Amino acid sequence: MVSHLVNTIRNVVGITGNVISLFLFLSPVPTFVRIWKKGSVEQYSPVPYLATLINCMVWVIYGLPMVHPNSTLVITINGAGTAIELVYLTLFLIFCHDKKKRLKVLLIALVEVVFMALVTALVLTLAHTTERRSMVVGIIAILFNIMMYASPLSVMKLVISTKSVEYMPFFLSLASFANGVAWTTYAFLPFDPFIAVPNGLGTLFSLAQLLLYATYYESTKRIIAARKETKMEVNLSEVVVNGNHDPKKTTRAT
Repeated sequence: MVSHLVNTIRNVVGITGNVISLFLFLSPVPTFVRIWKKGSVEQYSPVPYLATLINCMVWVIYGLPMVHPNSTLVITINGAGTAIELVYLTLFLIFCHDKKKRLKVLLIALVEVVFMALVTALVLTLAHTTERRSMVVGIIAILFNIMMYASPLSVMKLVISTKSVEYMPFFLSLASFANGVAWTTYAFLPFDPFIAVPNGLGTLFSLAQLLLYATYYESTKRIIAARKETKMEVNLSEVVVNGNHDPKKTTRAT
């Protein structure tokens, strides 16, 4: 009776985690709409998307029946996440005008795919029980899950140095926090250290991002307003300069 209740709660939390994770994966959409409109990736970093891609691929392998049975909810959301991250990286490559950076992103993505193919082949060939396969893939999953949550640290450094959160998307940080809380809860029904450890740490990383956002939100508004004002002054100066050098006026004076 108790085990049935725990299993039911686990499934409910897992489905909730799937929904929240989907919002996490879709949260960069406004960022890519902005990139699409401007025709450039500007200062946006590809690191979070590369980290999330390999993280999702690892968890798909972890959730396979021959690796960790009864983990369908882990496969569904991470399979969707893999597809979504591939779309983001494709758009990043299209709108990245730095050839070296574009090549670097492409090579890293290819290395990730090859690495996961090798891991899958080796685990299924050399580890002959689901317990061993779960342990090996679980340890790898912990590392990449932490990497995914920690990937915005480079952006956080930019935020602190510029005192602006313009290039640290709020919804991505918020979705990461909610996702960490949901999957940490899921990991305790029953206890699964391979899910609990990275998502517990991820919750802390995401909370740090939200605190940083709250700290620099007002200064960001001032910086953006000052930039717009400077741009208007420059445009006005150009109009005045062009007006003073009107060719018609010069001809009349002659």
